[in-house]
Parts: sequence; structure tokens; C-alpha cells
Amino acid sequence: MDKEVDGLLHNPYIATLAYVSVAVLALIVFLYCFELVTRYNCWREIKQGNLSVAMATGGKIFGISNLFRFSIEGGDSVYQSMAWAGFGFILLMAAYFLFEFMTPVFRIDEEIKKDNRAVGLIAMIISVSLSYVIGATVLS
Repeated sequence: MDKEVDGLLHNPYIATLAYVSVAVLALIVFLYCFELVTRYNCWREIKQGNLSVAMATGGKIFGISNLFRFSIEGGDSVYQSMAWAGFGFILLMAAYFLFEFMTPVFRIDEEIKKDNRAVGLIAMIISVSLSYVIGATVLS
């Protein structure tokens, strides 16, 4: 059975479908986890036009997708890509908490909820930047 599945993944169309399906599922799960640790509802805030929340959430989406990109580019299997994305997600979550800890003069979540675009932009850049650093380790 495993050889059959491996054979199917050599078909570029089926492999693409598998990678995209896993990436989308992972994004949904990871964004839900981020939603649990923030003090605001991302999608409600985005619906209301909160650009800061949109930037921070977009950075998370880009970061996780970028980790998948590096893993796929490195020739990893779908399973390895999922493992790298999970590991990267944990590191991105740790960076989120570290960012919150390193700015004791204000609460990141509160500032993003208030649509402080400077904070939203920095949150986005942290997620995107770290995804490149984490992704580079996938290729090494």
C-alpha cells in the first residue's frame, strides 16, 4: 500500500494536490492555534477593517506557507513538509511570545486590536523574516 501511495506522489499533479491540501489544512490548524492565544478575534477584526490584524495574520500565513515552500524545494516528502511546518509553527509561536515579552511598555495584542499599524507591520515582518531563517535550515 505504501509503495502505491509513493508511486502516486511521483505524479506531479497528484503531488501538487497533496502538498497544497496539506498546506491548507496546516494553515487552518495553525491559524486556529494563533487565534487561541491572541486577545482578539482575527477574522472579526479583519472583517471590521482592522489593517493591523490583517498584516499580523497575513505574516503568519506567509510564514507558514514559506516554510512549506522551503521544505518542498528541499525535496522533502509531504510528511516531512508537515513536520517542518509544525516545527516552524512552534518557533513562530515562540517568537510571538518573545515579541510580547520584549515589549513590556505595551501589550502587542492590545495595540494590534487598536489598529496600531506600526505594531501590526512589525508582527508581520517578524513572522515573514523568521520563516526565511527557519526555512533555510530545511535546505541545509
